[in-house]
Amino acid sequence: MSVVSMKGKILPHHFLKMKKRGEKIVMVTAYTFYQARVADDAGVDGILVGDSLGMVIMGYGSTLPVTLEDVRHHLRAVVNAGVNALIVADMPFMTYEVSKAEAVRNAGVLMKEGADAVKLEGGSEVADIVEALVKAGIPVMGHVGLNPQKYLVLGGYKLRGRKAEDGLKVLEDAKSLQDAGAFSVVIENTVSEVAAEVTGSLSIPTICIGAGPHCDGQILVIHDVLGLNPNIPYFARKYLDAYTLFVEALKAYANNVRTSSFPGGDEFKHMQPEELVRFKKLLNSEGGD
Repeated sequence: MSVVSMKGKILPHHFLKMKKRGEKIVMVTAYTFYQARVADDAGVDGILVGDSLGMVIMGYGSTLPVTLEDVRHHLRAVVNAGVNALIVADMPFMTYEVSKAEAVRNAGVLMKEGADAVKLEGGSEVADIVEALVKAGIPVMGHVGLNPQKYLVLGGYKLRGRKAEDGLKVLEDAKSLQDAGAFSVVIENTVSEVAAEVTGSLSIPTICIGAGPHCDGQILVIHDVLGLNPNIPYFARKYLDAYTLFVEALKAYANNVRTSSFPGGDEFKHMQPEELVRFKKLLNSEGGD
């Protein structure tokens, strides 16, 4: 369990303190009550209610169809778990791009549901949005490198920073988010050398997914960690084969039902003998009528 979580609720300023102390930050996504409880009991520092729910919960092909109400719905479940971990809610596609006023309004909805911070994708082009949110009292986690919400204009889910110019762009984007008031920044699917340079250049922590070991922390989708997703991305690590375990458990349940071995004697209740006698008398009297 993290040092911070042992002391109670984790808030954005704790992430900044962890960077200063050189403590690695651990985050996972979660979308349900029990996922949040499991993650918190494991001692993670932060939980992201990510728009990745589009793929792992809804089965969409991308995050683009995810709505504010989708995130709001799953955020409620995570908040109800009463976790110590920092709860960050993703701002879905087109909930912050139109105007600063709309971004503040939508982020405010998530904060009222119990989020400790929001996350949005983009670099210098959203710096003014980040600044407006922070001025409104809403902590912001940035997101640079690969931005899945922009995969269509990027030409797919491409690795960032392979070319020197692109690496410099990732660094400049991260700095612009820090200058705008973000308390941390996610770096996704970016070469490790660029992520290391970003991490060393910022005073706010970097949380990486597919960007190497030199970041201040790491985040993975909980379905990848637990093996609920049979086909995990190259940068994830499967710590459990939950998909196979779930299938085998359900097969066993189905077999028990079909062979009448479920439910067993301790898995249902009986009527008291005297009530059973009365019940049968009532049945007989009803039949007589």
